Amino acid sequence: MDEELNQNLKQINTWKRIAYILIFAIVMGVVRTLLWVIILLQIASALLTGSPNQHILNFGQKLSAYIYHILLFLTFNTDVIPFPFSDWNKTEDLSNNLELTKD
Repeated sequence: MDEELNQNLKQINTWKRIAYILIFAIVMGVVRTLLWVIILLQIASALLTGSPNQHILNFGQKLSAYIYHILLFLTFNTDVIPFPFSDWNKTEDLSNNLELTKD
């Protein structure tokens, strides 16, 4: 048991992932703040024009897909490291595959 634990503690890939998790935990804080800005802008747009702003909708969808990608990585559901350590297209592909339902 102790030998197996020592082997696990010496795996460089695990320590790299822990470093990435710490980085993306910080990124999530920044992105969460940005998400609130987007929410407030959409509320303002809906109140002033009667409908949501299409550009903000698109950005919000991409940002939501990015958050989802980060959460999948943080919870070990994927080994694909989110942007900026991998190609943004991986997040774009995820964004295009999200099915959104509107009432």
